[in-house]
Amino acid sequence: MDSKDNAAASGHRLTAGVVAVLLAIGLGWGLWRLAQARISVAQVSPPAWMDGSAGAVLNKALALPGQSALDTWNAAVRYRVLGDLGDQVAMGCPQWLFYRDGLRPQPGTHVFNERLRLMRYWVDTLRQKQVQVLVVAVPDKSRIESDRLCGLPVSLPMRRTLDDWQAALKAQGVPYVDLRDALQAAPAPRFFLTDVHMNAQGAQAAAERVAQAALPLLQGRGTQAFQTGAATPPQPRMGDLIVLAGLAHARPGWRPDLELVSEQQIAPVRSGGLLDEAAPVEVLLAGTSNGRRSQFAERLGMGLGREVWNMSLDGGQFSGALQVALKQRDQWPGSLKLLIWEFSENALSLPLTGEEKSLLARIP
Repeated sequence: MDSKDNAAASGHRLTAGVVAVLLAIGLGWGLWRLAQARISVAQVSPPAWMDGSAGAVLNKALALPGQSALDTWNAAVRYRVLGDLGDQVAMGCPQWLFYRDGLRPQPGTHVFNERLRLMRYWVDTLRQKQVQVLVVAVPDKSRIESDRLCGLPVSLPMRRTLDDWQAALKAQGVPYVDLRDALQAAPAPRFFLTDVHMNAQGAQAAAERVAQAALPLLQGRGTQAFQTGAATPPQPRMGDLIVLAGLAHARPGWRPDLELVSEQQIAPVRSGGLLDEAAPVEVLLAGTSNGRRSQFAERLGMGLGREVWNMSLDGGQFSGALQVALKQRDQWPGSLKLLIWEFSENALSLPLTGEEKSLLARIP
């Protein structure tokens, strides 16, 4: 072997050694990060891999130092230069953001009949407990604020899903609320500009319509009074769609403007006496983050004249909060008369979760 071959072989060995050392360092660092994350068995179980949550947990655990700042910089440049907000968020008219899952269904998702099976099972389960059900599908922001889309395309078959769902509920005698007319008639805007949730105007209109449908199921209005506090001065509000686009920590001008929002507290009136006991719980709200924003549960309580037991969950999708509530049904008070099951319209078109698939495999 001549000197050139020796030099080449020596160079290859050096390169291989460097790569091996880097791989070893990366492996050790990854194992250390995973140990620090303390990931539970449930977080990486087969159902978690099926719904994608396991991958999200591992990605978070293995994030590189400074990864958050780099991601923010990339998202800010992409927005400022291209007007692009990523795979999950779309820009309509200036400053109006929309969730892409509300505009088109996820590829390969055909779960309507499975959701009907789940609905029938849960309604039958609740009726066996002598608890009535009122189903509330909150229309997507893109439907109610359609004049702010500025040309964003919307899936018409997905739009028809809500009609098909409510027709199925009606055919099976399940009470439901159609919020479309009520929200369209409310003062605009009904949704936050940079958020998927209803603002105060939308939440008030929706709560009034839900209360109107619920009162006959409760044999009339209750006697609980509520007090409404003064509105706070407008403050900048970080919309969840800005966060979803990776721009929560971007500088002003490198992200959509934050909306100025006034908050208003609503609370039940208490006498303050030693014997002042809360009224028996008659209404349970098992919903999504819609039930946790803009004082929706409190506004609903005002319309019902009753405090609402709010078990809504952020990220509850179609049935997250309902399933949590049903697991605790042995602890429900005997006074409970009505469960209001709330979810977003687009949840009807999302893939089934691992828990939903597991339940479908067990029920007739």
